[in-house]
Amino acid sequence: MPEKTFITRLKLTDFRNYAAASLALDGRHVVLTGPNGSGKTNLMEAVSFLSPGRGLRRAVLQDVARAGASGGFSIFAALEGMAGEVELGTGTEVQEEAALRRLRVNGAAARSVDELTDHLRLVWLTPAMDGLFTGTSSDRRRFLDRLVLSIDPLHGRRASDFERAMRSRNRLLSEGRFDPAWLSGLEEQMAALGIAMALARQEMMRLLSALIFERQDPENFPVADLALSGFMDDGANLPAIDLEDRYRSLLEQGRGRDAAAGRTLEGPHRSDLLVRHREKNMEAERCSTGEQKALLVGIILAHAELTATMTGYAPILLLDEIAAHLDENRRAALFGRIDALGGQAFMTGTDRQMFAALGDKAQHVSVQDGMLTL
Repeated sequence: MPEKTFITRLKLTDFRNYAAASLALDGRHVVLTGPNGSGKTNLMEAVSFLSPGRGLRRAVLQDVARAGASGGFSIFAALEGMAGEVELGTGTEVQEEAALRRLRVNGAAARSVDELTDHLRLVWLTPAMDGLFTGTSSDRRRFLDRLVLSIDPLHGRRASDFERAMRSRNRLLSEGRFDPAWLSGLEEQMAALGIAMALARQEMMRLLSALIFERQDPENFPVADLALSGFMDDGANLPAIDLEDRYRSLLEQGRGRDAAAGRTLEGPHRSDLLVRHREKNMEAERCSTGEQKALLVGIILAHAELTATMTGYAPILLLDEIAAHLDENRRAALFGRIDALGGQAFMTGTDRQMFAALGDKAQHVSVQDGMLTL
């Protein structure tokens, strides 16, 4: 069984609609209920900032601080984490009108917010993700890379380094500077990083697909068949070095075409996540809204279990309005799967009764106009 990570204390200052708020938690699941607009999702977003990146809303940091606040925001959490008990503090400080993200671990300044992955992993599902299957390929790539990042913390750095090298190459091509030494050096970097990204995605998809099949519960959550398209689709069985050589050659041969297009036309930034409803043998984008939601919930639950298996620690789940469109039986099945993961989950809803199946496995927090009441 994976070990449990859980938050025991949470404090917010000048975050969204919270001037100041604090919660003492005991390791059980946390159910946040209250009217729409009261701050439930804001609190969950604050928890999501305990991972690298821009949180579950992908917000611009300047927009996160409470309106009228003089500086940035701050989030403090005490938790039982992957490295034992730890106190984490993150937030922003404003310098020359720019908001900079900072992290402190047990009171000491951290070199990077990437150190958060040493202490916990977070998996989230929000209503904004309901359109994933009908949205853009860039949204699905971002979702896919978030899944990979939970089990491979280096994936984010590879992706940012690849983007940096690709922008440099695009700039040289757009300026007509076809210097073979510069371009070859950048293409060498792009080949190594791009293939590493593609292989990490493929491995995660292979493991996730196997787990979805093993845990299939089609009565409640339809089985999702997953695939990748758009980059090196036919190279799954080739050694990485051969794939790098192939991609490097494609980049070299495509310099003229990419210069004319104003962008790089081959690479992991062109990949797409394909999802099918197995029982109906139908693409997810053609399924009903309810079926799409059930497919997505099943993927998220399987990924949370995969994260627990790969790291040895159950992730903290953030599930916004998770029960709103599920009937009583499916809610009970969902809560059973969540509890079986062995970690802590934060869930939101407008009606406390929707979470009755959790019984005493959850702490209930009432949220009203930025005020929290246990």
